[in-house]
Amino acid sequence: MNPVKPLNIVITGPESTGKTELAKYLYGKYKSCLVPEYAREYIEKLTRTYNYQDVIRIAEKQIRQQEIAAKQNCEIVILDTWLIITKIWFVEVFGKYPSWMDSKLKEIRIDLYLLCATDIPWIPDPVRENGGERRDYLFTVYLKEIEQLHVPYYIVTGKGMKRFKLAEDFITKHFNIK
Repeated sequence: MNPVKPLNIVITGPESTGKTELAKYLYGKYKSCLVPEYAREYIEKLTRTYNYQDVIRIAEKQIRQQEIAAKQNCEIVILDTWLIITKIWFVEVFGKYPSWMDSKLKEIRIDLYLLCATDIPWIPDPVRENGGERRDYLFTVYLKEIEQLHVPYYIVTGKGMKRFKLAEDFITKHFNIK
């Protein structure tokens, strides 16, 4: 692997599918750079309902975080969520999204998506909005969006360490990492 051009691996999927825990596990396993989920941090600090402009700020911050991580001399950058979720968030909540998002999704190289399945329980919290059948619906929407980008992906299933090891196996297999 070339430290100047790290591998970008996105952990994505519906709410409460273990994205953050998986991202932290892979970060530790590969001694990589981790780009944490920014949307949760941003939304939790708001004292009002989020709006379209807030989601633009979140998307712009996600891009800046990825750019900074790419310069950190890591072999792998693990992104806990990415612009696909943000684009779909725009569409689902506001019925539109900024036109520049499509070009950014194509322009910023993502080497692999790990799409987390909805086979673990949804845990409600103050910032989660999409439990129940919405998770399965959003899983399908994310999958279609990834497929339209023609980027390699794997679907991560299972509970606990089984889920982590499956993701690790996908990375090992895909990049031929020992």
